[in-house]
Amino acid sequence: MSVDSEVSAAVRAADGAAFGGLAERYRPELRVYCYRMLGSYDEAEDLVQEALLRAWRYRGSFQGRSTFRAWLYRIATNVCLDFLDRHPRQPKPGEAGRPAEVSWLQPYPDRVPEPVAAREAEPEAVAVARETIELAFVVAIQHLPPRQRAVLILRDVLGWSAAETAALLETSVAAVKSALQRARPVLREHLPERRAVRATATPLADRERELLRRFMAAHERADMAAFADLLSEDVRLSMPPLPYSFAGRADVVAFVEDALAPGSPLHRGQWRGVPVVANRQPAMAGYIRLPGEPAYEPQVLNVLRVEDGKITEIVAFGPGVFGAFGLPAILL
Repeated sequence: MSVDSEVSAAVRAADGAAFGGLAERYRPELRVYCYRMLGSYDEAEDLVQEALLRAWRYRGSFQGRSTFRAWLYRIATNVCLDFLDRHPRQPKPGEAGRPAEVSWLQPYPDRVPEPVAAREAEPEAVAVARETIELAFVVAIQHLPPRQRAVLILRDVLGWSAAETAALLETSVAAVKSALQRARPVLREHLPERRAVRATATPLADRERELLRRFMAAHERADMAAFADLLSEDVRLSMPPLPYSFAGRADVVAFVEDALAPGSPLHRGQWRGVPVVANRQPAMAGYIRLPGEPAYEPQVLNVLRVEDGKITEIVAFGPGVFGAFGLPAILL
């Protein structure tokens, strides 16, 4: 029996457990879809839950004219569009494609990755999937109006046809094509200039793991020379939701040195790093032990963008995101 037939049977029998079990299969990919739409992991979690509850509430509307997956995507899309209509927001003015513009931005923990369909198992498809979850893409797509955002994700990221997208959005194929034509140039405008297709199909390449190890070691030792050696000349550092950002190796090193180096007025104690993966990018969860304290407390999650063996961007998030990554509350 197909999934759609099982859903129809569960609807007829009003079997909530069976219906819920079938819908849960799609939660991971719906969560990634909502995350791309919203830019916030916490909001994506909440809205996916709302979408699945709405699916059960309106289960009678599933007539089998579309697949169950498409029906769930329609509900999730409407939930996101309703949310964005109630909570309109625009990136702050600033240099294009920078996380500081998107104050609501949160990282996506790779412990809950997006599944890759069997037909998408080729390296090129996996690389594209990685690019469309990276922070640079998520930031750029927030510049699109919500419906254009949905069209671009459905067409260019998920590979839906214009007809399928039009049916989901209850609009015409011509309207979908027009929205996509308007969305693509805006997306390109707000993506980093040096963004290129990844050479690796793995979630994290060996060279990125090694660079992350060196980054953590330099951070823990407050070794500014080693830290500077990891950075590109035009590296960027931002700290959403704070509006602060730093551009260029000299400015980034000066800020970090002021925060970490012994003798600095901002030096606060000893640091330890825990390697994680966020948005399929290398990241470090930084913990700090203040003088006289027995444990290391969560402080910052640094997400790194790496190109040509150098860190080209650091996006620093506060400790509020640690829970989504399953990170410990303290380190002893």
